[in-house]
Formats: sequence, C-alpha cells, structure tokens
Amino acid sequence: MSSDFEAPPTVTVTRVESRGDRRRFLLLPYRIYRDDPLWVPPLLPELKRKLDPERGVFFGRGDAELFLARRNGRPAGRICLAEDRKTNAARGRKECLFGFFESVEDYAVARALFDKAMAWAGRRGLDSLFGPFNLDYEDSYGILVEGWDRPPALLCGHNPPYYAGFFDRFGFRPARPHNVAFALELADIDSALERLGKLEDRARESGRVEIEAADMDRWDEMVDRVLFLLNEVLGTGPDRIPWHRDALEDFLSPFRRIADPELILFAQVEGRTVGWFPGVPNLNEAFIHANGLRCPWDYLRLAWHMRRRTECLSVKSVLVLREYWSTAAPILLFYELGRRARRKGYRWMDFSLTQADNPNTIALAQRLGARIYKRYQVYRRAVKRTTS
Repeated sequence: MSSDFEAPPTVTVTRVESRGDRRRFLLLPYRIYRDDPLWVPPLLPELKRKLDPERGVFFGRGDAELFLARRNGRPAGRICLAEDRKTNAARGRKECLFGFFESVEDYAVARALFDKAMAWAGRRGLDSLFGPFNLDYEDSYGILVEGWDRPPALLCGHNPPYYAGFFDRFGFRPARPHNVAFALELADIDSALERLGKLEDRARESGRVEIEAADMDRWDEMVDRVLFLLNEVLGTGPDRIPWHRDALEDFLSPFRRIADPELILFAQVEGRTVGWFPGVPNLNEAFIHANGLRCPWDYLRLAWHMRRRTECLSVKSVLVLREYWSTAAPILLFYELGRRARRKGYRWMDFSLTQADNPNTIALAQRLGARIYKRYQVYRRAVKRTTS
C-alpha cells in the first residue's frame, strides 16, 4: 500500500567532538555559499587556529564549544557557543556569545541551533545570548541585513538574506544600532579634498596637531597607543566591550606584514596620541579567489592575487578622543589618508564598521561624499535558565 505522506525532516544538534565532525563544521559554509559569488571563504588555517583551545587567543579568557546540526543525517547548520568570563566580569554581564552561525534555508535547523544555545547558556547560569561574534569582537561580526551588491571588505561578514528572518522569528532583538560600512569613491573626492585642504592649511598653521605614520619597528609601543585609544573611545558605556591587550595584539599582528606604514596614521597633540586612522589593503579582493586555502594549489592562486594592488583601501577604525573631535585632528587625518590613498592608486576606500549612532564619524564620512553600502545587526535574546 503506497502513501503520499512525507515525514517531516528530523533535525538533531550534537557537540563537535570527532575529527570528522570538526571537518564538517569547518566545511559546511562551502555548501551554504556554493552558488554565491559574493562570499569570501575564510582562510581555513587561520580558522583552525582560532578554534583550537591550545592556540586560540579567546581560550585564555573563556571557553567555547562547537555544535553541528544535521537534517535527516546530513550536516545542515552550525554554531559556536562561548562564555567570555573575563569580559563578562569587566562588564558586569552574564552573556553567552554565539558565532560561526550558518544554516541552510530551513527555519527548523536554525531553531534547533538556537534551542541548543538557550539550553547551553541556561545550564551555565548565563542570562542572554549575544552575537554573532566569532570568538572575537571585530572579525566578521553581526548579521548582514542590507548590502548584497558587492563582496564584503576585510573583516566584514556575509550571509544569505534569510538569516535575519531566522533571528527575528526566534525572538532575538537588536542589541544595538546597526553597524555600517561606508564606501568612498576616490575619483569623486576632488572637491571634498579641496575643501578639506583649505581647512588643513589653517589647521597646520595652528601647529598643535601633528600627523605621523606608524613606525613598525616600535611595535609594542604602537599596540599600547592603539589600546589606549580603543578603550578611551569605544570602551565606555553599558554595551561597549573593553579590549584586552593579548586580543588586540593577536588582531593586529597579521597587518604588521601587509600594511603600508605610510597609510597607518596617528594624530599627536603636544606629544599625546589623540587619533588613529589605519588604512590597510582590502585583502578580501585576493581571498575571494583563494578557496579558503582548502587545497594545496590554492596557495599558489592566493600568492598570485596577493601580488596585485587592491582597488580598495579599508579603514578598519576611526578613533579620535572625544575632546578632539571639534579640533583639526579628524580633518587632518581624513585629508592626509585620502590624499595618500589616491596618490598610491587606490580607487575607493571602505570605512567599516562604525555604529549607526556614532554622529562624528558618520558626519565626517558623509561630508567627504561617502555612502553606506552595508548594514550589520548584532542581536540579543534573554535566556530562560534551566538545570536540565
């Protein structure tokens, strides 16, 4: 006797323990994004290091576990759940970080992963889910909710449009305003640079603000200066996340090899560091061709693309002490970086990511003619505690 009845798919979520499951966790995005030309595969050797409790910097201040969802026995989703004890203590919070979220277009899979996160956090006495953050607070965080017309810039994420609906449906709410990425076409900034140039001339006449390029031979001192600015500018308020020096050094170290010191700019006033504008090549223009270094020949492909000048200079942080935003410091930094970037042959600049309620950075970017081209959302969801 035949029947047209089709059983609903079975979704299970299990902790990643075996070598095979770890490989499935790492490679699942290749299934999700196989037809997506905008996806930039993360470099697998770096991803493995980040997720390794013996090597990953995150594990010095907390712990994390990986989970894999299967639909009818086949990998269909993944999530990483983490407790950052050091940051929670500094902020007076009990949050469960989640990250590395991926799912096929099936809400049952996403819901099973979110249910697992709720249970995992509840057993640990944590009271909210917060993310997505991929075991750090700067690399590819948030869910892309607007901007599928070009690939993401360096350290920015990408995901299918249906992800935001999964989060909304489960009851997640925005944890803060959108984080936004600006694009500035350097061919269109002649008039803006001319205006800034006039202001720059007057600012230099005052003699108070000096712009200097980074000195990579004084690396430790530079890290300390950046740490000071980050925590002074970004590290206050209930939803600001303080930087730890080990995490910052780990974050900055890859740029030590590829950055042009002439495009890493500091503003000084009477010997005090008051601002930092780091412009780095948008290496995602090369990484998008490297297949995540999944195969041996991918290293040759990456090496070839790394020899080419990127079209985009990516500015990953715009830091000026609050008391200096109304001075010449931000004008001089923007003017000098824009002038140098165009002289070196870059075609456009990416400013990412800045919070949408940051009036100073946004106002200055728009004054130059920059436009928002991507928006990301970080979410929070209250956890109902359980002892099961």
